[in-house]
Amino acid sequence: MADLLEYAALRFLSLLTGFLPFEQASRFGASLGKVVFNLTTFRKEVALDNLRRAFPLHTAEQVNTIARGAYCNYGRSICEMLWSQGKTEKALKPLTRLGNRGVFDEAFADGKGVVLLSGHFGAWEMFVTSMRLNLGVPMMIIAQEQRNKRVDQFVNAGRARFGNSVVYMAQSVRETMRTLKSGNTVGLLGDQSAPKESVFVEFFGRPAATHRGAAVFSLKTGAPIIMPFLVRSAGGKSDVHFERIDDSNLGDTPEAQVIELTRRHTAILERYIRQYPDQWLWMHRRWKHTEYYRATHSEQTRT
Repeated sequence: MADLLEYAALRFLSLLTGFLPFEQASRFGASLGKVVFNLTTFRKEVALDNLRRAFPLHTAEQVNTIARGAYCNYGRSICEMLWSQGKTEKALKPLTRLGNRGVFDEAFADGKGVVLLSGHFGAWEMFVTSMRLNLGVPMMIIAQEQRNKRVDQFVNAGRARFGNSVVYMAQSVRETMRTLKSGNTVGLLGDQSAPKESVFVEFFGRPAATHRGAAVFSLKTGAPIIMPFLVRSAGGKSDVHFERIDDSNLGDTPEAQVIELTRRHTAILERYIRQYPDQWLWMHRRWKHTEYYRATHSEQTRT
């Protein structure tokens, strides 16, 4: 019953936002995010603690302001995704403006495929559609399967429009390798906490368990990692900034190369978050395995 109610609420919100112009739907989402921040405790202490540790010199007021902005950005992203369901290419394409698209075009022209690695930053829910429509290249999206099957099907139907395809993370390895070796594009979000057996790299001064998939796929196929950042701008639209990850001089062993490439793309993400801190998802428990790493690393050092 809970899943059915959740799905019904999502469809109702999608219908409601769909009647609004895009900018109003986005502002409505920001208002919802502000309400959640002001009137509930949903992930609030997680967000505030993450921000205090990431910006130790910030005042309590500054931390609170960034956290509120992050909730507003989350609300915007959800309502923008719901608004976009069923909208035409003509309505969707102008919502993002590509800045230095030559970075992507140069990488794609090499014919080795491209790993488009993004995060829960800016207008991330527009990532899939905007990249497809503005670059003119279909994308295989690696997605986490949602617990609620109805919600999962609804969201993925939107992602798979305009020629994209969706593959769940658990079954993604073979399809990802095939797609990249065919010279095509794979898209994924790689900024959430990975299992504690994963690669640990520094992120805002603390070791964070980080997914190794983007680095592994890039190293095995020769496909470069390109990071698109959908930075919010005036009028609800987003400006896309592309960053190509340097894959030279990574190390002498395969594992060292994976770690270094992961460290480099994580450092780029951190740079953008520091520049636009209220556009990242601070409510996520990104450093939940940090103490595990410190404890095991300390034991290895002693032995």
